[in-house]
Amino acid sequence: MTIESPGCSWTQKDRPSGHGKEGLDVQNIDKATVEGFGEEWAAFDQTAMSNDEWQHHFDGYFSLLDFSRLPAKAEGFDLGCGSGRWAAGVVPKVGKLHCIDPAAAALDVARRRLKDSTNVQFHLADAAAIPLADGSQDFGYSLGVLHHIPDTAQALRDAVTKLKPGAPFLTYLYYAFDQRPAWFRATWKASDTVRRGISKLPIGPRKAITSIIAATVYWPAAKVATVVDRLGGNVDAIPLSSYRKYSFYTMRTDALDRFGTRLEQRFTKAQIQAMMEAAGLEDVRFRDGVPYWVAIGTKKRA
Repeated sequence: MTIESPGCSWTQKDRPSGHGKEGLDVQNIDKATVEGFGEEWAAFDQTAMSNDEWQHHFDGYFSLLDFSRLPAKAEGFDLGCGSGRWAAGVVPKVGKLHCIDPAAAALDVARRRLKDSTNVQFHLADAAAIPLADGSQDFGYSLGVLHHIPDTAQALRDAVTKLKPGAPFLTYLYYAFDQRPAWFRATWKASDTVRRGISKLPIGPRKAITSIIAATVYWPAAKVATVVDRLGGNVDAIPLSSYRKYSFYTMRTDALDRFGTRLEQRFTKAQIQAMMEAAGLEDVRFRDGVPYWVAIGTKKRA
C-alpha cells in the first residue's frame, strides 16, 4: 500500500519482514525494541532541539560523508530513520532520500517533520526487507540503529547490497569502551543492569524514570565536566562529559534511548571495521571523537 501526502509517498509493507534467496521467511528485528523506539520518537520528536544544537549533532555524525562528491541528484537511503532528524539535513543536499523504519509510529513523526520535502519516500520495512533494488543507491547511512538489531553484521550486509559500487555507507555503532579504563567499563556494566529492568516497563513509567536519570545523573555529570573544562582540565575520563554541550532536552531523549531500549549491542573499533569489510565495504575510516564509533566505507568495485 502506498500512502500519498504532499511532496512524499509512503510505501507500507504488510509486516517488517522479508524473504531470503531461498524463499524462506527472514526477520532480523527485535519487536519490543522496534515498538519502544516508535514510542520514544512520539514522546521526543526532536523538534524542541535548537537549530545550533541540531547542527552540532549533524556535523558530528556526517563529517565523514562529503556530499559534494556524490553524483548530481544522488539517490540514497536512511536505514532506521526514526524521527527524521538526520534526514531533515540530508534531504536538501540530495536528489532523493528513502526513509526506512520498521516502526509505523516513528515514520508518522518523520513524515510530519519532512512534510514539505518533495524528494522523500517513506518505507515501513526492516533491514532484512529493504524495498530498494540491489546496486541502485548512490549512498546510504544508518546512525545509532544497527546495534539494536539482533544480527548487526547481517543488517549491515543487507544495507550494503543496495549500494552501487563505489558508493559510500555511513554508520554509527555503540562502542564497547575499548579505549576506556576498567573502572569506566565497570560503571557501564552496572548501568546496563538498570537498563534491562527499565526497558521492560510501559512507556509512561519508562519516560518518567529516564527523565529522573537525566536530571540526577546526566545533568550533574555535565555540570562537573563543564567546570573541569573551564579550569583547563581533561574531561575525557568523566562519564557523560560530552553532555556539557547539550541541552536538558537532549539529555532526556538520550536517557530514554539508553535506558529504555530492550536490545543494545556494543562493538570495538576492530569489530566494526571487520564487519564493514565483510559486508563488502573498503577504505573504511573512523571519526576521531565523540560519538564513538562513527565510520564510513565505500562499496567494493567489481
